[in-house]
Amino acid sequence: MKLEKLEQGCYYHIYNRGINAGHIFKSDENKCYFLKLINKYLTNKVSILAYCLMGNHYHMAVQVIQEEQKVTQSFSNLFNAYAKAFNKMHNRTGSLFEKHFKRIRIQDTKYLRNLIIYINTNPELHGITEDYKSYKYSSYQTTISIQNSTDLVSIAKEEVINLFDDLGNFEYLHEQKRSLGLDKLNWGQ
Repeated sequence: MKLEKLEQGCYYHIYNRGINAGHIFKSDENKCYFLKLINKYLTNKVSILAYCLMGNHYHMAVQVIQEEQKVTQSFSNLFNAYAKAFNKMHNRTGSLFEKHFKRIRIQDTKYLRNLIIYINTNPELHGITEDYKSYKYSSYQTTISIQNSTDLVSIAKEEVINLFDDLGNFEYLHEQKRSLGLDKLNWGQ
């Protein structure tokens, strides 16, 4: 399977899971470290619109702002650095992630908005929490926060809010998807 190129200016859904659907995050410490690495390797290369870290997988919605080769190398550095640290911490060897990270190019605004909602509500969809709004390892809280975030990952908050017209609509559409039944929707995956 040929991997989609990460073209400058384009939006992508980036995701992957652990090999054999195994855990890639076993602790809050693992998740915090992964977020630090996102900040270290991806700042000024992609604009992050949404993210969510789950036990055995992650999701990101990004816009590529540098040329493809730099961005692809930065993602590779991120995942390799994390896998090495995780393996050392948990006394394991071998691959952590399934093959290459998956990427789907997003070509319309409606799909991008639905993807952001899907990513932010993913912990509730998978039964990790009863309320996606309180989940610490997604971008939802950073996006709705009035204050400048001290989050480890810088979210393109203004761009995200503009995609939804305003903050009220951002929150409303998240709740609409929730009330319709998150598991009954076609999220385009």
